[in-house]
Amino acid sequence: MAIHHTAVIAPGAVVAEDVEVGPYAVVGPNVTLAAGVQLGAHVVISGHTSLGEHTRVFPHAVLGEEPQDKKYSGEPTRLEIGSHNIFREFATANRGTEGGGGVTSIGDHNLFMAYSHVAHDCQIGNHCVLANCASLAGHVTVQDNAILAGLTAVHQHSRIGRFAMLAGGAKVAQDVPPFAIAQGDRARLFGLNIVGLRRGGFARESMHSLRSAYRDLFQQGIPLRVALVQVSEAYADIPEVQELVSFIEGSRRGICRSAAADPAPGE
Repeated sequence: MAIHHTAVIAPGAVVAEDVEVGPYAVVGPNVTLAAGVQLGAHVVISGHTSLGEHTRVFPHAVLGEEPQDKKYSGEPTRLEIGSHNIFREFATANRGTEGGGGVTSIGDHNLFMAYSHVAHDCQIGNHCVLANCASLAGHVTVQDNAILAGLTAVHQHSRIGRFAMLAGGAKVAQDVPPFAIAQGDRARLFGLNIVGLRRGGFARESMHSLRSAYRDLFQQGIPLRVALVQVSEAYADIPEVQELVSFIEGSRRGICRSAAADPAPGE
């Protein structure tokens, strides 16, 4: 265990033998640090927070502090972080609230760049990227392999689907479907994340079907409830299309509008 002599490890913290803790870092009494965790200088880990194996936290990041929610009254909620995550400088992630289930959950192999923020009760999957200053409000769900570019902001209770891509500066107030690209204020849909799908190893048939299904859903001027039925029947044997349909059908906030159906002034 390599703990700098200026670091503060509170009694009660569970720290694996090979954890590294840098100068002036602070680890609270209810924190669990798994094998291979590395904390940089001035890092603060507080609350009921667990960090999975080989997670790296860079200087001045703060994980597990109280949620920024006026309804929070000090109840012992949690922040659960999986393995092989990276939190860059000044990144923050808050623990949950009793009203939101009590847990903020982060999966494995995610990258949180400088000044990114994960609010209370968020649920983040695996292999996601939050670029510099990307911010999630409370109760947001981000599914696997989603990418949020710099300065993006996501409204509370919104969902970001698997392999979705939010362009820089996007302001997301509704759900972004899986495999789609969204950008703008308010964010609108601009087609499929083809580059992400290729990098993810999707089969050519699946990509072709997704492209056709996306066009049928968002670019033909058909009422969405009608298009969903048609697309579900036409692509009954394509799991990715069925995933897209199921995500839309499960939306509570509604889906971001298509740029093709609702062009901005001057487009």
